[in-house]
Amino acid sequence: MRTRKIAAVAAGLTLAMTVAACGGEGAGDTGTDTGTDTGTEETAEEEGGAEEGGLIGVAMPTQTSERWIADGEAVKAGLEEAGYEVDLQFAGDDIPVQQQQIDQMITKGAAALIIAAIDGTAISGQLEAAAAAGIPVISYDRLIRDSENVDFYVTFDNYQVGVQQATSLLVGLGIMDAEGNETDVAGPFNIELFAGSLDDNNAFFFFEGAMSILQPYIDSGVLVVKSGQTDIEQVATLRWQQETAQKRMEDLLTSTYNDGSKVNGVLSPYDGLSRGIITALQNAGYGPGIDAGMPIVTGQDAEIASVKLIADGVQFSTIFKDTRKLAAQAVVAAEAYLAGEEPEANDTETYDNGVKVVPSYLLESDIVYADNITELLVDSGYWSEAEVESGVAE
Repeated sequence: MRTRKIAAVAAGLTLAMTVAACGGEGAGDTGTDTGTDTGTEETAEEEGGAEEGGLIGVAMPTQTSERWIADGEAVKAGLEEAGYEVDLQFAGDDIPVQQQQIDQMITKGAAALIIAAIDGTAISGQLEAAAAAGIPVISYDRLIRDSENVDFYVTFDNYQVGVQQATSLLVGLGIMDAEGNETDVAGPFNIELFAGSLDDNNAFFFFEGAMSILQPYIDSGVLVVKSGQTDIEQVATLRWQQETAQKRMEDLLTSTYNDGSKVNGVLSPYDGLSRGIITALQNAGYGPGIDAGMPIVTGQDAEIASVKLIADGVQFSTIFKDTRKLAAQAVVAAEAYLAGEEPEANDTETYDNGVKVVPSYLLESDIVYADNITELLVDSGYWSEAEVESGVAE
């Protein structure tokens, strides 16, 4: 993520924080993950952080996805603007590294922790230490599981994200129109399903939401999962890795579509996976774009490489989760705890982490198609026209 983009995210965060405070109220990877803080920390004397607000630890899972870089920098910018010192760390998708980073944040005297966990079940020891020290823990976008020591959860409505992914797949196949109304197109269409990493609680919400829409069409024969792989354990992608998705798509084409049949659509829960899937399909002779036989492929996070593919008619859709608003909500929650208050939740029933229902604040997401890229992504300042045209963040 280049400097200008980080500045734009920080600028957008200021507006998003204002909205949040008034309302109560992610075909290739970029970046090299070193597991270290990419920001320059301000001293307490320069910003008054330690004196005014103290230190807040921000633990992000990786830098190999541009959305996590943007999230980390946006949270850091918002907290620093509010007068806090920030220890931002990226863990390189390495669980022991993230455990060590959180341990160090606690040792350094963090007043609060904002954690996007690699594995939502793997940091119970760190959470116990935080609770013993009276440090509130805010789970960021990925629900931390199997621990009572999680105070709050900020995320998007992840079940609805899955619903939107499935809806966009049906729109692309012509089974639904853009308004979500059924058409007279009856299929059958061959589709394949992909899910995220089983150690990420969100993967289950995405998949369940999607299947709530797709299952009736599978049952009626309008959609056919030709591989027969319909359980999340069969279709999961460890660590959300693009290469893993590409290999699985290649294997499906070899094992299931070697009889002259064609794939018509692929449910993909994340843009990185989508690009791997698309690469496998193109290498097998599909495409290059939808008009030339590329199957309908969904996605999530509005990563700039995939936004360009959508603009170019290669990938069909993605889900835009404005992470500037998510970062702002994490800042609002942290400020509430450090002021001795409880942050406002708009969901106190859905997110059971196996030990407790974690009070949550859910944000809304949008489906991005080629014809609304400008409206949703450019006009909002998330990406520029030049970035969409090049497929590269500036």
